[in-house]
Amino acid sequence: MESSSVLIVGGGPAGSSCAKELHDAGVDTIVLDKSVFPRNKVCGGWITPEVLEELKIDPAEYAAGRVMQPITGFLTGTIGGAWIETEYGRTVSYGIRRFEFDDYLLNRCGAQLNLGTPLKSIERLADGWLVNGEIRTRLIVGAGGHFCPVARFLGARNSEETPVTAQEVEFQMSAEQLDSCSVRGELPELFFCEDMLGYGWCFRKGDFLNVGLGRLDPRSLPVHVAAFVRFLNETGKVTFDLPHSMRGHAYLIQRETKRKLVDDGILLIGDAAGLAYSQSGEGILPAIESGLLAAKAILDAGGDYACERLSSYRDMLTSRYGESQGDWATRIGRSLPPQAMQSLAKMLLGTRWFSRHVVLDRWFLHAT
Repeated sequence: MESSSVLIVGGGPAGSSCAKELHDAGVDTIVLDKSVFPRNKVCGGWITPEVLEELKIDPAEYAAGRVMQPITGFLTGTIGGAWIETEYGRTVSYGIRRFEFDDYLLNRCGAQLNLGTPLKSIERLADGWLVNGEIRTRLIVGAGGHFCPVARFLGARNSEETPVTAQEVEFQMSAEQLDSCSVRGELPELFFCEDMLGYGWCFRKGDFLNVGLGRLDPRSLPVHVAAFVRFLNETGKVTFDLPHSMRGHAYLIQRETKRKLVDDGILLIGDAAGLAYSQSGEGILPAIESGLLAAKAILDAGGDYACERLSSYRDMLTSRYGESQGDWATRIGRSLPPQAMQSLAKMLLGTRWFSRHVVLDRWFLHAT
């Protein structure tokens, strides 16, 4: 029988960030994950400098032996349409491989790791929980992504939610593919669907290429993925066939989530809480921030993990992200008929001001 003060279910950026804070503060912590790390993760794989600041990571130290592609600008446009190049003249983000990044964060957290073990059961005890019939803990932190079993235990119903669904492939290019790929590492490419319900991306990170697309309308995802890949081929950006099928993923954005985040002896962080940014779908920074805020709430609770004592976590999230209703562009877009939305989006994405100051600075880089 194992025991811990805190059991974190999920070893991604949210879980590992929370685990490190708790371990460093002397809290006995176990991380449980069904996967063995390093493991592949469906994600575009880019982070802002703010991620490194939050985690106190030295970019040079991380880059030693790992992929870390400096990003100094972006290409943006609509699928099938024209595009605009925006250059910042400085590093505004980094391309990383989640295969490496998540493993790095997990292994440096210091907590006890129980990997390759799925969560099968949760039983409430008088003084906490019994997990899988063999781990006693006083507090459970759900960090297992959109389909987190802890979120389901708290009442989340995937069938009643509207997630973003995405498909992605990341692979190391051959010498011939490297020569024929016109995508530049420092300039990732983002192309929006005309109805603005999703976007595709094409990121080059050294010898690796990451191609994917995510949408709020899962039924039409395969059609839009096929159209995006065809667009990349026809424009000469990716002239070769992708080496294997894309993998799928789902997550909730902030404005769509209605999940219960806190209860007695239990709370949710990261994608399990549905915290990805509403406009970009980016989830790494919110995952890390939520893990750190959860750790603060846990430490402030002083060992009393009643819902009232942990509710400061929910308050901190609200203070950090607001009520998650989206910005003015989102609200206008949701009020327009589809045809008007398509015309407006195409016009706006064709202007340098909107592409830089709204799409990039506000939606993707969170610089304003």
